[in-house]
Amino acid sequence: MKNNSFKLVLILSVIFQSVSFSQERKSLPNNLTEEEKGLVSQFQFTNQRLTPPPSGPVRAAAEWEEVEYLVVTWDPNYKNILRQIVQAGVQECKVIITTQQEATVSTYLTSNGVDLTNVIFMDAPWNSIWIRDYAGNTIYSNDVGERAITDWIYNRPRPFDDVMPAAHAATTGITIYNTDSGTNDLVNTGGNYMSDGMGNAFASDLILDENAPGNPYGVSAKTEAQIDGIMENYMGIQRYVKMEALPYDVIHHIDMHMKLLDEETILVSRYPDGVADGPQIEANIDYVLNNFMSPFGTPYDIKWIDAPPSASGSYPDTGGSYRTFSNSVFINNTILVPTYRPEVDAPALTYLQELLPGYNVVGIDVDNPGENLIASLGAIHCITHTIGVADPLWIVHQPIDEANAGSTVTIEAMIKHISGIANAKVFWREEGSSTYNEIAMSPSNGDNWIADLPISSTNIEYYVWAEANSGKSIARPIVAPQGYWTIQVENLSIAEWAQNHISSAFPNPTFGKVNFRMEGIEGAISVNISNILGQQLYNGIVESGNGIITLDLNPNWKGTLLITFEGDFGKIHKKVIKL
Repeated sequence: MKNNSFKLVLILSVIFQSVSFSQERKSLPNNLTEEEKGLVSQFQFTNQRLTPPPSGPVRAAAEWEEVEYLVVTWDPNYKNILRQIVQAGVQECKVIITTQQEATVSTYLTSNGVDLTNVIFMDAPWNSIWIRDYAGNTIYSNDVGERAITDWIYNRPRPFDDVMPAAHAATTGITIYNTDSGTNDLVNTGGNYMSDGMGNAFASDLILDENAPGNPYGVSAKTEAQIDGIMENYMGIQRYVKMEALPYDVIHHIDMHMKLLDEETILVSRYPDGVADGPQIEANIDYVLNNFMSPFGTPYDIKWIDAPPSASGSYPDTGGSYRTFSNSVFINNTILVPTYRPEVDAPALTYLQELLPGYNVVGIDVDNPGENLIASLGAIHCITHTIGVADPLWIVHQPIDEANAGSTVTIEAMIKHISGIANAKVFWREEGSSTYNEIAMSPSNGDNWIADLPISSTNIEYYVWAEANSGKSIARPIVAPQGYWTIQVENLSIAEWAQNHISSAFPNPTFGKVNFRMEGIEGAISVNISNILGQQLYNGIVESGNGIITLDLNPNWKGTLLITFEGDFGKIHKKVIKL
């Protein structure tokens, strides 16, 4: 069987090599062709190399972090789309183009005004344009240490695509780790993976199916726990959230309907009620909201964006292509977004600019008769990938959305660099002002830095800046000072502020635990639980008034309970029905 598989690889290689120089080469779709479906069971997806995971803890980079390389595969059937991607990319980073026709591609780009200074041509054979699925993903040792890339087994019988990460590693001099042998033989695809840079990642349950007993790839059968272990060892993923696959997205990749914009914000495609994958997407988001918190211990912030139909009004359940605005890619200060036609593009691009102030939002048409990329089941994120910088200066901060006039808010950020942090600052200004003020941040606990920001009666725009001991500096958001976060200032009494920022109980009624969401309540908070007779059942202290607090109610308590929160704001009362 191994000999037959090896022969099949050689045959496929010869076939693909023989057409690699043809401008008329037929493009492969994002999904399996009928011919490929017949090859899967015979194709050898694994090899016999021993590829252990990194020796120490690693962190997978988030897509919005600073990148050094944008990588694409040059399929001449989509040269106009690729030209626009490269044109935007070279303004932000180096661009690696895989092609065996460097002279032709170079002439085409320069004749269309593209500066090739930041372009690197990589002469390597390829099978398809869908580089997101088969390229490697950036990891760092000890959060901000040595850079490497992790490569999974590609779930297509496309031998050149599957080994391309090794060529990227050789071209850039970056270490590569492969999940391709032994019990670490993991099949996975980049379009079905999204990381927040803090040890959390999202996927559809395709990852479970492709590594289950009886899988068609010949890899070892794995439980979900074993898959999670591989992702932790090779990627540093400690919480791997998996959602039910969508019925009308035939490739089952989450990047076709959702995108992490930052650590707590998820952009999600929305369909009209009951249409196409709308019901399952809503069920998946409800599952996430009901079972997982953001890395900051607060609920995820869901931003919905309409998925456009075809010009005739068709959605995927009535024969329309899987059009989406979420299938986009960050390249430092730029985000590239797929577009379809002006009447649906304009409101979507405007909305994205509102969500991502300061970013250069670039729309690229993927839905036209000449280059109908979306009809092949993919868009911009699917045909691009990135490699992070060698020396990340990593800033993590939960933006403050609201504050009360006359209060003081604490700006806190985790800041790390391999050389250490020399200093950090908060730059802020009142809305309408063109000049930023600055406040020095002080080291707090471990890698945390803090600064107190007094709030007047006007909305505040701000960003965090840091400088490493090496001299490198960066801001968060990365687009600052053009981009920033905004604190909406309210003029409320202290009691009114607390009442609005301590949520009602949920779930309510409850059989056991009950939760309350707090937003920016300053100072320690006393929590008192009493029954309707006024008898005190519990008293405790909450040190932080930001995030979710959970109270585990005694099984013997029944009926209406009064929860009293007391602090500098006075007293706030909430009711809970204990079943």
